[in-house]
Amino acid sequence: MNTTVTSRSTDIDVLRVFCAGDGRYGNALGVVRDGRSYPDEASRQALAKELGFSETVFVDDPERGSVDIYTPGVRLPFAGYPLVGAAWLLDLEVVRPPAGEVWVRGDGEFTWIEARAEWAPPRTLRRYGSADEVDALEVPEPGEWIYAWAWEDEAAGRVRARGFPGRGDGIDEDEATGAAALLLTAELGRALNITQGRGSQILTAPGPDGLIELGGRVRLERTFTV
Repeated sequence: MNTTVTSRSTDIDVLRVFCAGDGRYGNALGVVRDGRSYPDEASRQALAKELGFSETVFVDDPERGSVDIYTPGVRLPFAGYPLVGAAWLLDLEVVRPPAGEVWVRGDGEFTWIEARAEWAPPRTLRRYGSADEVDALEVPEPGEWIYAWAWEDEAAGRVRARGFPGRGDGIDEDEATGAAALLLTAELGRALNITQGRGSQILTAPGPDGLIELGGRVRLERTFTV
């Protein structure tokens, strides 16, 4: 990884969010605990592009849970897996991205957040007839953000999914996508157990007043300095 984007010195925690039960898989997330090291949108966007993770979180106030989220190409008002990861890392009861206040709870090995589907960026939810069809998909050409899914066991709420951002920013496939899981849960109106990418696990559950819980396992992979 090339980390020559800036002469500032700051620590980056790399998490894996929505891991499988054995700790494998999960989507890589960069967390900049000292957001003051990158005080403006341009410097944050440059670092997120240089790091090349699906998303990077800048922590502006660890006590209040104020965070700022970037893909390699755009700033996001809300994203699921960065908020789950940051809440777990900082042991927060609430995180505050630009979209609004997100409450957090722990449940054994799982960290859960409460969010609204309308906070999620647009995604095309594309249903297929079987998990095998989803597995066989080729990465589509850049364009729309596609969340391909199929039932593995409809009665049990088990879903097979893959996410294709289509942004042309080097992230051809997203290993685990919390925002898309929120949208799918809102559309289906039921709790889901989603296996995405190579084997990441995302859990969801509809709640009262339009809230949806989004949960998964998180682990710290490494910390490095740029």
